[in-house]
Amino acid sequence: MSNETFSPTPREQLRDLIKELAVVHGKVTLASGKEADYYVDLRRVTLHHLAAPLVGHVLLDHLEEAGYSTADVDAVGGLTMGADPVALALLHAAASRGQDLDAFVVRKEGKAHGLQRRIEGPDVAGRNVVAVEDTSTTGGSVLTAVEALREAGANVVAVAVIVDRDTGAREKIEAAGLEYLYLYGLADLGLS
Repeated sequence: MSNETFSPTPREQLRDLIKELAVVHGKVTLASGKEADYYVDLRRVTLHHLAAPLVGHVLLDHLEEAGYSTADVDAVGGLTMGADPVALALLHAAASRGQDLDAFVVRKEGKAHGLQRRIEGPDVAGRNVVAVEDTSTTGGSVLTAVEALREAGANVVAVAVIVDRDTGAREKIEAAGLEYLYLYGLADLGLS
């Protein structure tokens, strides 16, 4: 037996923080209207001082491993509010590595004043983008973002989430012709 101490990888650290901070047990009604015996409140992670940087680095690594490096992807973002801290974490992780990656926010509907933009941030027209979300139950929110991005002229190359709830989002997103990437499934969080 070795005297070496075990140092968890960033991916393991993030998983443990999700289990500790975000998994809430008890009956809840999800945004989709479905009921569950637990809720994964990922804003408790994506807005946490230790976990948010891990979200950016671990998800950026995962995108790169799947063939979506910052050489191929220009920007990340999704439907406000769940996607916002995920996109910003990715932007900051890429910047810390000297890589260029913009972030954007997709509004649920266009503004009636100002520039009346539905997508805030750098222009996405003609750019390769990944639509992100913290988690997805049915895929509805992220596909709303994908539709707005395509209308704005973006080339959506993939969808990436932190946690896959295994409730149909993957199938719906893949049926829309997009690769669906996620960091953790329910089994990873001890929820299956």
